[in-house]
Formats: sequence, structure tokens, C-alpha cells
Amino acid sequence: MRFRRRPPQDETQEWPQGPPDDGEPPRRRGLARRVAWLAAKVFAAYWVFCAVLLVVYRFAWPPVTGVQLQRRVEAWAAGREYAVHRPHVALGSMSPYVAHAVVAAEDGRFWTHRGFDLAEMRNARRDIAGGGRMRGASTITQQLVKNLFGCACRNPLLGGLRKLYDWSLTPVAELVLGKQRILELYLNSVEWGDGVFGVEAAARSHYDRSARELTRSQAAGLAALLPNPRRRTTGNTGPYRREILRRMARRGW
Repeated sequence: MRFRRRPPQDETQEWPQGPPDDGEPPRRRGLARRVAWLAAKVFAAYWVFCAVLLVVYRFAWPPVTGVQLQRRVEAWAAGREYAVHRPHVALGSMSPYVAHAVVAAEDGRFWTHRGFDLAEMRNARRDIAGGGRMRGASTITQQLVKNLFGCACRNPLLGGLRKLYDWSLTPVAELVLGKQRILELYLNSVEWGDGVFGVEAAARSHYDRSARELTRSQAAGLAALLPNPRRRTTGNTGPYRREILRRMARRGW
């Protein structure tokens, strides 16, 4: 009696009831991919929108900034009134001490770096590794991008996304705007108190005079508020103001 040889089993044949379960339903995986793809497209579109606005801001003043919108939403959520004072003034129409004081306080290598102060970033990492407190190493250009398009966020997720935009748009801002316009926009958009944005509003709010009339000491006093403008005042920042004046003196300002 002859026995018929059984044909070899095809190893590529489909499983009778589908492939082995890997623990995640295919429908859920597909939804996650679609959500991730949609989020990536939204982020990319917003980046392009911000880059286009930087070109516009090379010649025009921003009608509103991201931080100003954030403060307005916070005031609305708290049920309180919120008035914004943000008159614009050209760089050549303000006291020269203002630019000197802010650069000395916030970004000493502003005129020489290309958006990122690598030396200051290394110093900050070294301080943290040595047990020192965490401190910022962002440049004026990075802070401008944050003020225009981001927020003063404390939430880790929002703060991380904001940092991503800051880093990616900083080279664009340096290329499109140039140093003079970056500084001019920063001085006119940075927060200097509750509802106080820009150096003209800051000068009138803290010293009851125009930005053109600020003295060297007063300009340093305003620069000393920038690390925490909603808590600091010209009356409780004397030591830091004097430090800024010393930095200005070392640069011949």
C-alpha cells in the first residue's frame, strides 16, 4: 500500500483567526497615528504662520503678542478687569541707556551671537552639575520669539512645546529681523508689570516719564525687573540694579 506524501505546510499562510494579538487593537493604533499626524500638521502650519509674521514684523508693529493674550485670558478666568498699556516707540526715540541696560542684564553677548549663547548655556549646565540653582540661558532673540508667539507657561507640556518653537524660530528671527529690529521689538513687547508692555509704558508706569527721558540709573532699574516683572518693583531690586550698572560700566556704557 502506497502512502501519499503530505505537502509541506506554507509558513506564510494566514492564521485562521487573524495574527496573534499584540495587546493593542488595530483600530486604536490607527486612531493614534491619525491624531499624531494631525498634530504634526497643526504644529507645522503654526510654525509657517509664525515665520511669515516675522517677515511682517520686520516692517510693522505686532498688534498683539502671545503673552498679552495669555494675560488677558488669565484675567478673564479670574473675573477681573484687565487693561493693556503698550505704546510703541522706535529704538532711536528712547534713551540709549535702555538698550544698554537690557543687553547688560539679559544677554551680554547679544551683538555677537547668532541667536544662541552657547557659552552661557555651558555655564548654566556647569552650575547645575555643581549643585547650583537652575538659571536661564535664553537670549533676547529667544525671549522675543516667546513673547510674540508663545506664553509664560509653567505647565511642563506647554513649556516644552514653547521651547521647541523658541529654538526652531530663533534662527529665522535672526535672519529676517536683524539685531536692531530684534532689540526694538523686544523692548516694545516685553512685560514690565501687570498690563504693562514695552519700555514706553514701563517708563511712565514706574518713573512717570517717557522712555526718551530715562536716566542711566532708571534704565538699569527697569532692566532689573525683567526676570519677574509681576513681582519685582523698582523699590525691591536695588542690589541687582547696581549690578547692572557695574556691567554697563565695564562695557563703557
